[in-house]
Amino acid sequence: MRQEILTGAERRRHWSVDEKLRIVAEAEVEGRRVADIARRHDITRQHIYQWRRELRSKGFLSVVPPVFLPVELACEVPCRDGDTGAVREHHVEIGLRNGRTVRIAADVPDAVLHRMIRIAEGS
Repeated sequence: MRQEILTGAERRRHWSVDEKLRIVAEAEVEGRRVADIARRHDITRQHIYQWRRELRSKGFLSVVPPVFLPVELACEVPCRDGDTGAVREHHVEIGLRNGRTVRIAADVPDAVLHRMIRIAEGS
């Protein structure tokens, strides 16, 4: 049995969001038992259930699994505006469950797009 000796004023361990996400994701795998995951990380089962609830409420975990829809490509090369001849940027338009639409440049980093979708769904 491993024992941990804590010194100083702080007695609680602090878990980063990344660590919580990793542990909760382990517990979500089909066929895995929460008790086994908790034991391996030296935490209680309740920690995992609490973290799952916390991460969902903060938008880090989705409550409903994502649904993939077909994508239609409008044009493969940059489109030119008929009046000015200027090159228009490619945009991605995403319809959300709540009826809102997010329209954003196609070259936006995934992390920014993910955050924009979470904001639009939460408002």
